[in-house]
Amino acid sequence: MNKTAPIIPRYPDAEHVPAWRRALAEAVTRPAELLALLTLPEEPTAASAADRFGLRVPRGFIARMRPGDRRDPLLLQVLPDAVECQAVAGYLHDPLGEAAAMAAPGLLHKYHGRALLTLTGACGIHCRYCFRRHYPYAEANPSGQHWAQALAYLAADPSLHEIILSGGDPLSLPDERLATLVDDLAAIPQLRRLRIHSRLPVVLPERITDELLDWLTESRLRPVLVVHANHPHEIDADVRQGLRRITAAGVPVLNQSVLLRGINDAADSLCALSETLFEAGVLPYYLHQLDRVEGAAHFAVDDARARALIREIRSRLPGYLVPRLVREQAGEPAKTPL
Repeated sequence: MNKTAPIIPRYPDAEHVPAWRRALAEAVTRPAELLALLTLPEEPTAASAADRFGLRVPRGFIARMRPGDRRDPLLLQVLPDAVECQAVAGYLHDPLGEAAAMAAPGLLHKYHGRALLTLTGACGIHCRYCFRRHYPYAEANPSGQHWAQALAYLAADPSLHEIILSGGDPLSLPDERLATLVDDLAAIPQLRRLRIHSRLPVVLPERITDELLDWLTESRLRPVLVVHANHPHEIDADVRQGLRRITAAGVPVLNQSVLLRGINDAADSLCALSETLFEAGVLPYYLHQLDRVEGAAHFAVDDARARALIREIRSRLPGYLVPRLVREQAGEPAKTPL
């Protein structure tokens, strides 16, 4: 998402606001405050990077970081850095060619049999490597007047069997709105599956509410939830409890990670992540090579190193705990295994 994406609104009647909405509204948005909470010195250059792509991180996620550790793997994912402002050849605003794949406002049709809706630009956390950090959410919004266009496109293509809700983060929308949107999608007969990609169950476990589980499990569409965790320290007791609630409701939960230099590019970290996910009822799904988005080049891990890591993980874990190492490339009919 970009810095002009919608801000999570504050509700005037706090007594009736769900806890997760209050937590989103209270997220830290200033680098100086984030560093102060972690007893780290202020970094003036962080503010200039945040001007380009804003900071947003829930306080509960900050509580999982190690105070005084500037190299904490969770902090590195969210703290703006001046290096983001450096232009690097091959790193683009639209690294996956999503503009060319937009069949209707906010509706991406890249792969056979499935399409993706970027329901919102709002997100619970701003990851510095986000491949949609420059995405034009204001122009590519499927809601409102454009919702009918997206539904018409989906209804007109009998080959589409799966709809993917993405963003931003689709779970940053209220449950009542999501329930209505899913009802509209379920009315399209050829759609069979509903896949939701969300980081909120990891960064804000309060988001797993009874209302969410109701609309997720009561739809005709078969649900799948894909969460996003990169490091085992992201998964604490509250996250485990929330993820187990989802799987107990009969919803398969998968995880996708991004391979990030200095954060999780070590076999010990990735093995621990797979083990920790499985304890929470989640299966490792993908380990993505970094999408080459402008501002994120400093996170890149070369392919030789990535392959060596997967070989080591495969030698240490059972196959069902080994994520597939992939890269997404613009114009390709599927993700490319590495």
